[in-house]
Amino acid sequence: MTTIFWAGDSTVKQNSIATYPQTGIGQVFDRYTAPFRVLIDNCAENGRSTKSFMDEGRLDDIDMRIREGDFLFIQFGHNDEKVNDPSRYTDPEGAFRENLARFVHVARKHDATPVLITPLTRFNYRDPAAAFRHDRWAAAIRETADALNAALIDLTSLSEQLVDEMGQEAQTRLYMNLPAGRYAAYPEGLKDNTHLQPMGAMVFGGLIARGLMMLGEPYAGLLSEETRQWLKDGGGMPCRD
Repeated sequence: MTTIFWAGDSTVKQNSIATYPQTGIGQVFDRYTAPFRVLIDNCAENGRSTKSFMDEGRLDDIDMRIREGDFLFIQFGHNDEKVNDPSRYTDPEGAFRENLARFVHVARKHDATPVLITPLTRFNYRDPAAAFRHDRWAAAIRETADALNAALIDLTSLSEQLVDEMGQEAQTRLYMNLPAGRYAAYPEGLKDNTHLQPMGAMVFGGLIARGLMMLGEPYAGLLSEETRQWLKDGGGMPCRD
């Protein structure tokens, strides 16, 4: 059994019924992977950056459990950007790259395979008033992957393209923009252009699956035969209303 260890933040995290319908990409990714051959160990947690994830010993925990033949998916950026929070902020020209290299090292010292993933776009990434931007952190991940000869899935670019194509439909169907009175956890509704509904997790997970397919083996080997065929057929939206 091959295990995908997933290090990341709330866009990846396994959620409970208490926050439904919020759903992380790692929570649904087993829909894409080969059954009975691939296990997902989702270590992501809300609000974590590369710094706080390591400071809390979460990378140490992966270090103790990851084995030869496993994979480490490394997906950060949202919280590394928060310059006013010293417990999480990392400079994209310095500490962020150094931290990413530590994640890659943990995988490789166990003969496991690292995969660097740029952060999922926020729906409103084009808004000039948006509080945070992925640009410098996404660029740092791309350049770190190149420098370390590590696999890269550019989820930032892929998700930006998809959001542009879908327009307003993406905001209401993929992200946590919820009407009042529909969900028990959010009786007054919610406006959230960062976190995902189940459909969003599935759709953006599909972009990661496509990235694995494009990388070839051994990455494509994590996917089920059904996923491979779905991708060959175009890999569109799982449903339309």
